[in-house]
Order: sequence, then structure tokens, then C-alpha cells
Amino acid sequence: MLEADAIERVIPHRYPFLLVDRMVELEAGKRGVGIKNVTANEWFFEGHFPGRKVMPGVLIVEAMAQVAAVTLLYETGSDGKTPMFGGIENMRFRKPVVPGDQLRLEFELEKLRGPVGKGRVRATVDGALAADGSITFALVDQPAE
Repeated sequence: MLEADAIERVIPHRYPFLLVDRMVELEAGKRGVGIKNVTANEWFFEGHFPGRKVMPGVLIVEAMAQVAAVTLLYETGSDGKTPMFGGIENMRFRKPVVPGDQLRLEFELEKLRGPVGKGRVRATVDGALAADGSITFALVDQPAE
């Protein structure tokens, strides 16, 4: 299991955009499962939507992509790389995600050819499917500071 501090050592995301609280399963470079505890005081709920708080679908996709990033970078020899979106395919949102939910975020690599790859992602809440689809990505060099 990786907690938030360890996740921050793997991917460049930081508050308020780090959307993975911990990794509960990790087969480096192949498959990973992360958790996002959705709380009522999340920054995005202020405007999405007043009177009916719903986690934006784009942030659910981002959270799944962050799990993919940890999976692809943790102990794989990909130091200095950042996964960047190449595409999102067949993404479906099945259930609203609201305060109090715990998102289980899953990624499984389907193929990797050079720096470009594709994987399946899914998000569940209490076993019920909230979102699923495929993402494509490219592992690019991080800019020098």
C-alpha cells in the first residue's frame, strides 16, 4: 500500500489536484488500484452543483489517470517521465459520485509500445460501477527545472 506521501514521490500532482489518497493494490507497470475518499469540503463542490454536490466526471477520469500514472511509474525505471493523456475512449459515467463516497479507481495496462500505451480504467463506489473506459497516454520527459 502507498500512502499520499509515497504517491507524491512518484507523480508530480499536488493539492488541490492530487486525487488519489492511497494505492491499495499495485503490480508495478501493469495494474493498480487506488482510493479517493470524496468529502463534502472538496474544492470542486463549491460550484458543481450548488444544492446537489456531484463530483465532475472529468475529475473522476483524472483520478483514474493518476492511478495509471502511479502504476506506470512506480519502480519501473521510468524516473523523470510524466504520463500525458493521448486520448479517452468509450468513457461512460454510470452513477453520480457524491460526498461521503469512497471511489475505488482501477487501471490495467493493455498495451505499451515505446512511450505510448493504452489501458482500461474503472471507478466503483461500494461495488457499483461509477465510470469506465479506456485511456491512451504517452510517457514524456519532465522538463528540467
